[in-house]
Amino acid sequence: MIVKMNKYAFMVYHKEYETFLSDLRDAGVVHLVETKSTADNKELQESLIQRKRIDTLKRYFKTLLADQKDVQQAPARDISVKEGLRLVQKIEECQDKKALLESARQTLEKEIAYMEIWGEFTYSNINKLQRAGYHVTFFTCPTSKFNEDWVEKYNAIQISTYQSVVYFITITKIGEVIEIDAERPKMPDRGLAKLRARYNKQLEDIKAIGDRLKQYAVEDYNTLDMLDKKLHNQFNYSNAIVQATKEADDKLMLMEGWAPAENEEALEKLLDDKGFYYQKLEIKDEDNVPIQLKNNRFSRLFEPITKLFSLPNYNEFDPTPFFAPFFMMFFGFCFGDAGYGIIIVTACTLLKRKVAPEVRPFLSLFQFLGLATIIFGLLSGSFLGIALADVKALSSFKHYFLNTDNLMTLSIIVGLLQIVFGKCVAAAQVIYLKGWKYGIAPIGWIIVIVAALTIYGLPMLEIVLPPVALNVCNALMLAGLLVAMLYNSPGKNVFMNFGSGLWNAYNLASGLLGDTLSYIRLFAIGLTGAILGGVFNELAFTMTDGLNVVLRAVLVLLILLVGHSINFGLCMISSMVHPLRLTFVEYYKNAEFAGGGKSFNPFKLEK
Repeated sequence: MIVKMNKYAFMVYHKEYETFLSDLRDAGVVHLVETKSTADNKELQESLIQRKRIDTLKRYFKTLLADQKDVQQAPARDISVKEGLRLVQKIEECQDKKALLESARQTLEKEIAYMEIWGEFTYSNINKLQRAGYHVTFFTCPTSKFNEDWVEKYNAIQISTYQSVVYFITITKIGEVIEIDAERPKMPDRGLAKLRARYNKQLEDIKAIGDRLKQYAVEDYNTLDMLDKKLHNQFNYSNAIVQATKEADDKLMLMEGWAPAENEEALEKLLDDKGFYYQKLEIKDEDNVPIQLKNNRFSRLFEPITKLFSLPNYNEFDPTPFFAPFFMMFFGFCFGDAGYGIIIVTACTLLKRKVAPEVRPFLSLFQFLGLATIIFGLLSGSFLGIALADVKALSSFKHYFLNTDNLMTLSIIVGLLQIVFGKCVAAAQVIYLKGWKYGIAPIGWIIVIVAALTIYGLPMLEIVLPPVALNVCNALMLAGLLVAMLYNSPGKNVFMNFGSGLWNAYNLASGLLGDTLSYIRLFAIGLTGAILGGVFNELAFTMTDGLNVVLRAVLVLLILLVGHSINFGLCMISSMVHPLRLTFVEYYKNAEFAGGGKSFNPFKLEK
């Protein structure tokens, strides 16, 4: 649900404003209203730039230590912001130096690779020839263009041929004109031996500076993290000063803020005790109230999915607890393999012991999703691509497994259930916000849909209703249709309502059909994963038929491991993407979700 907020206005004498901000920050429950852009404030922008530099270094350090297990990082050192920024500069200088060394190393690698074509020689010997009156010139040309006359005329000597290119030199007297149709490459300024020596020295320098950066990562990561928090606190504090409006010749500072209603008593007691003036304001429709979500342990796991699209606005319901069970069900439907579900649950359970606390909720989420996968896998009779209905030992349970027709029907039923549920949520939201009379038409459409599904849908499932029940459903459908067509816009005349009702009826019919087709993909995606898993199983045993036992066992395991890894990855992608689509498109549309809320971000001290 969305936490109820109170809106406050604060008026503080300018000499007490910093004390007021310190007390407010210690309370840590007020979201300050920002009325001015921070883009034009040089100090705030500088703080953001510094924090970005630190964040870049922290991510770089994590990458450096990613392959090193059991590394104990040193605790944070209590340093000033000025000292911290000097540390940042030193680390960045090390990074720049390493980048230059890496660039030079790549250049040396290319020069060595090129010089290896020419072979071992020293420039000192070439210089001796030059002092003796002879000039050595380097040439390259395609093999087809090499002229044997050059050998006699210019003392051309072929050194090597590489990729249809001839590498050769000429030895001529100084001053002699060489007329050869070939390229004269730019040669490195050192011989191969010196280049290799320089390359080895370069590697040593790179390793030394790399070790230094790893040392920084171990010794100063937590220090940088603390520095980042200090800069964050400075930014929030400076921003709070900037956002205040000055009145009465800059003697009074005015500020507005939001606080959860559950913290009302404690906040107001603090302000009263400190002698600060405040006033609770009425929340208006145009106010952009910050959103704080508060759900039970199960629904809270799905809040990242809600935030992935958009937070709800203050005037609507939190969609999280409403779509959470459906999302879990859709994930299991799409994955649809009990073996894969066991892998997900087991992997998440083991990883929860090792990961950081902030990552554990995501693993808990996937434990629930894995549980749904196990349930739907058992319903459909699929275990690691094996059709359980075809296993002789399980033949007595064969009639309990759902076939493809059953699964397709189930996907349609689940889809229609969420569509109707979404419309019920939309109707409840309208009644909550505007009153009962505005919810009569939405309820009428819900009655029409449910009655129509009962009359025309149940016979498709071979469920025959008695005549009395059919008559009741027909009466309800007619009554719901009349209400929806004639009272969909309270306060307007009957003709306007009827025209609006026709338009709503068209949108409902076309939308219901399109939405239902989207839910059929649940069945298609789940079936595809099961079939692909079965294909890899069959390939593993048919392709290795006839091999000796040991080799066959190795190849079977290899094919199964690779094949099921591919299938698992594809199923994971589709099982996340399609439920997201059904939630953000189909359900949000039918529940009339508006979104656009901004997150509640209280002014507090980061520690």
